[in-house]
Amino acid sequence: MTTTTDTHEGGSVIGVPIAFNDLLLKAGISLKSTRLLRHQEPGANRGRSAYELWRDDRVAFDVYQGQHGTQAHQSLVSATAWASFVGTPQGETMFVGLYAARYAGLSQTETVSPTTGIKYDAGYAHIYEIQLQPTLSEYIGRLFIQWDGARAYVRRVDNRDWPITELRRQFQEPVFPGYLHFIRTLSQLAALPQLWIEMLKAARGVYVLTCPRTKELYIGSATGSDGFWGRWMQYAADGHGGNIQLKSRDRSDYQVAILEVAGSSSTENDILQLEIRWKEKLQSRQMGLNSN
Repeated sequence: MTTTTDTHEGGSVIGVPIAFNDLLLKAGISLKSTRLLRHQEPGANRGRSAYELWRDDRVAFDVYQGQHGTQAHQSLVSATAWASFVGTPQGETMFVGLYAARYAGLSQTETVSPTTGIKYDAGYAHIYEIQLQPTLSEYIGRLFIQWDGARAYVRRVDNRDWPITELRRQFQEPVFPGYLHFIRTLSQLAALPQLWIEMLKAARGVYVLTCPRTKELYIGSATGSDGFWGRWMQYAADGHGGNIQLKSRDRSDYQVAILEVAGSSSTENDILQLEIRWKEKLQSRQMGLNSN
């Protein structure tokens, strides 16, 4: 069995198998009876991601990964163990637990996706009863593997090696990307790490909303005590934040991004002048949703 070192912060902990397959074998887990699952939903920035669901609501996460369509079911039904992973915001593949799994049959009632909120008729989903196992629990949130990029989120373990790319000393949230690199949709804001929320509360300035359906943009400014976060929560609550043009549109899951962060000594009027300048640069009065 080949091994690698703990690579987090220059660590030197020896004895981590180089392939996830080796780790399973060392724990006495049958490769033939195990499937890898990489949860990544939802697509197109809709709803909560599997990572957010795992981080914030483990019960709902287990409900989510216990519901599968026919194609995935065909791969899962013969397996008794699932090694579950989630795609992180950085695109990594993070281990979240080894589960015992048993097929319970087709759904008898309507089911709702915990990530997207989409409802499915009875008989649509294949339901599995799953239970998190203590085996390999010390690696949850710390171990990452190399995924091959295939669209299928269920894969066999016994037909190839699955390299371990990193073992961290502890689970850690993604680092805040910086104000000018921050891009999210309104529906994703509530699930942000608390440190990110505090960063957004601490800054004021000019932002842009873009509608994924109409391709229109709106430029606004955050001048209140809760900064960008406080202003964006108003849009998340009512869909328009009191703006006349946004009220005239159907409610949308706008993408939010920061155009400019005001200095700590900037007055409200200073920030409003920055907003005017961005409206002129992007012509958001002529080709967007700004009316003033």
